[in-house]
Amino acid sequence: MEYLSNWAVKEINMDLEAAGEARLLQLNELDELRFEAYENHRLYKKQTKKFHDKMIQKREFNIGDKVLLYNSRLRLFSGKLKSRWSGPFTSTEVKEHGAIEVASENGTKFKVNGQRLKLYTEGAFIGKLEMIYLSDPPIDA
Repeated sequence: MEYLSNWAVKEINMDLEAAGEARLLQLNELDELRFEAYENHRLYKKQTKKFHDKMIQKREFNIGDKVLLYNSRLRLFSGKLKSRWSGPFTSTEVKEHGAIEVASENGTKFKVNGQRLKLYTEGAFIGKLEMIYLSDPPIDA
């Protein structure tokens, strides 16, 4: 019985120096994996920031411009055909970091993000509607 227990201890490899070296190698490998994960995360964030910054539209507004304000609030009843643009408002102050102060027609002033605004062109001409038939035009009876 004693022989079997000694054999089991030898099989387990109770050599502390070899076990310590193996543990250090595992810790070094873990540090390398963690560093690689941090580096991949940094590159991913850099690419997504570049993509999102590319999507931002550069808009310039001047004092006195008529603008429309985008209403992004979620509603219980969507109203598919209802326009999400409200206004027109008049821009009263333009900040250099993108915030714009607008005034409504009754005189109330408030600040909004410049990305939520677009220029309002008064009396926009839509144009003449032209119909193109892919087959023979219908015959009126």
